[in-house]
Amino acid sequence: MKRTSAAGGARRASDESTAKVEKQDLWDELQRRAATNEPFAPVDIAQAISAPEAAVAKALLTLSYERLLEKAEANRYKAGPLANLNQAEFVKALAVRIDPKRQQDWLEIERLKKNNEEMRRRLLEAVAERDRYKALLEKAGINPEAP
Repeated sequence: MKRTSAAGGARRASDESTAKVEKQDLWDELQRRAATNEPFAPVDIAQAISAPEAAVAKALLTLSYERLLEKAEANRYKAGPLANLNQAEFVKALAVRIDPKRQQDWLEIERLKKNNEEMRRRLLEAVAERDRYKALLEKAGINPEAP
């Protein structure tokens, strides 16, 4: 007995995230975009390669998860990291299944890197300020090292 869409057995046609994206077309378009490294949205790629936007968005999310695309801003990417990548590594990255724990770890690493950069900036500012005060004291004839 066949299952029909009325019985809920058939896949909905409106779910385009499971549609296939032609890897060669995606590779070519992303290589073109990597040359300029300008931010783009999934809809831009979908229109350029005539593929469903949901499927392209899913592929781009996977590539960004694998660090082959940079997240530029909300729902926009940069293809700079793809410039030095070969096509075999690209295809391998597209086949990866996203692990939520690993993704959470990457987000935590990014947060810690940003925090580290901020703390480094603050430390360098404090050292510069200390050196400036020390120079002012020495100019006024006061030895800052004296007890």
